[in-house]
Amino acid sequence: MSRVFGRDARSALPTAVSADGIYIYDATGKRYLDASGGAAVSCLGHGHPLVREAIKRQVDRLAYAHTSFFTNEPQEQLAEELTKHAPAALSRAMFVSGGSEATESALKLARQYHVERGQPERRHVISRRSSYHGNTLGALSVSGHHGRRKTFLPLLHDAIHISPCYSYRGKRPGESDAQYGLRVADELEAAIQAGPSSVAAFIAEPVVGATLGAVAAVPGYFKRVREICDRHGVLLILDEVMCGMGRTGTLHACEQEGVAPDILLMAKGLGAGYQPIGALLVAEKIYQAIAAGSGAFNHGHTYMGHAVGCAAALAVQHVIRSENLLENVQRQGGRLDSALRERFAAHPHVGDIRGRGLLQAIELVQDRATREPFPIGDELHAQIKRQAMMEGLICYPGRGGVDGERGDHVLVAPPFNVTDAEIDAIVAALGCAIDGAISARRAPASARRGP
Repeated sequence: MSRVFGRDARSALPTAVSADGIYIYDATGKRYLDASGGAAVSCLGHGHPLVREAIKRQVDRLAYAHTSFFTNEPQEQLAEELTKHAPAALSRAMFVSGGSEATESALKLARQYHVERGQPERRHVISRRSSYHGNTLGALSVSGHHGRRKTFLPLLHDAIHISPCYSYRGKRPGESDAQYGLRVADELEAAIQAGPSSVAAFIAEPVVGATLGAVAAVPGYFKRVREICDRHGVLLILDEVMCGMGRTGTLHACEQEGVAPDILLMAKGLGAGYQPIGALLVAEKIYQAIAAGSGAFNHGHTYMGHAVGCAAALAVQHVIRSENLLENVQRQGGRLDSALRERFAAHPHVGDIRGRGLLQAIELVQDRATREPFPIGDELHAQIKRQAMMEGLICYPGRGGVDGERGDHVLVAPPFNVTDAEIDAIVAALGCAIDGAISARRAPASARRGP
């Protein structure tokens, strides 16, 4: 009997024992094609020799030194690397242990920035429905996914939620992309004006990941958002924990929107899963407000700026550049999109195929004409995951995009060095998993449960 308090007491998971490239192997020797990098994490695949070597070298020199006493070389070098390739306004880097910590840090930093500038009334954060910014209480408060929030609602602080930019379900008949983008962006201005001078920040994912499945905004939406934030003195926080660090074909997803945030969040692909790490890139004006005021950010985590984590992330960034992997993301992203459309465009239960680069998703519907989702009780997303694992495929299904409860999608996010043959294998296996799950749904309940 396992003594691990796992994610799901109803599931007995296989034991992963080794991995190489795009494959993970369990204790029985079964091989799994990792088509989603876990949760869009393993952007270099598994076991890259240069990253492994960098970790070993750093452990031999220095594993840990608390950042209230020391800085360390990998942290300084990683900060230099990231700010060198960031939008010009983002001149400072802070390193934490993951995406939720990055969001928590950004929320507190936004609040302290306004306090330091003599605007303590600014305390509210606006985000979007169907968003996900982390599982800690502050991050969950600003997240907009009802299914993830409902158990913990009494513990969450107030946040304001507006509509996502989700054209498949949000655009009105006859409305152009430009009109739709302006309409939903203007919800931000209305929300700010409802509480004059009380809004500290707006947080959004440039490409919504886990909760909607690779949903990018229509062109012009984020430019309008940036204008609104600037007009009202509201900080713009862009959460690129899943969609950033090359995943969509540019180093930062916001590059494709033509905007720069005041705080940029990253994790997942930053360290590619080789070590836990997340980061904030911060505008100089925020750093200077605190430096010239109290002099210190009233915040900290034990493993901030961890030397081994930073060494691993630095090696990952060097590999991405030296192997020209952003070009491969663009090329293979196009191939993945074409392959998904060839396989699923006529599928009776596929309503939408979408994404950018190597962050792609399929939304499943009961009826293509009405876009009616499958019933909650079918748990189609969970059935797809089970079927995929049986097929030896790791993908990332999710639920709740329609209203926080209903709506199933499947996300794929293969490594940046994925090959043509691997793309073809992913799409073929995904087709078998989706068809198998939908067929199983039609079977009697006793047959679905199995022996």
